[in-house]
Amino acid sequence: MFKILKRQKISNGGKQKFVDETKTLLKKRKEELEKQLEEIAQKNPEEARGYETKFPDFGQSEDENADEVASFIDSLSLEENLETNLAEVNLALKKIQKGEYGLCEECHQEIGRDRLSAFPTARWCLDCKNKLSK
Repeated sequence: MFKILKRQKISNGGKQKFVDETKTLLKKRKEELEKQLEEIAQKNPEEARGYETKFPDFGQSEDENADEVASFIDSLSLEENLETNLAEVNLALKKIQKGEYGLCEECHQEIGRDRLSAFPTARWCLDCKNKLSK
């Protein structure tokens, strides 16, 4: 899903380079998610997340109608997953823009670089994530 970024020494210049690389990675991921969403849904500003699943049209027979419903149900689940991922990517990009990327939303300390490399949309450090998961 995400490419693992190389481990870098912690310095202001290294940190900025890491953030810049992550921003590029997140923008690419955003494009991929939007492309996948467009295949199964259409943009709808009236929907909470901005997309509405397309209902497929396979034909008029009972079998085709059953296939349409099954496909639609699968697409609903996939759409929800893609929209969640897109929201996480957008939030990370917004944090980069504000200069807040890499700070834990719970304790406000820096999230470990290894965690951000593996999971660029991380919102919490590992300690806080573990506490929140209990």
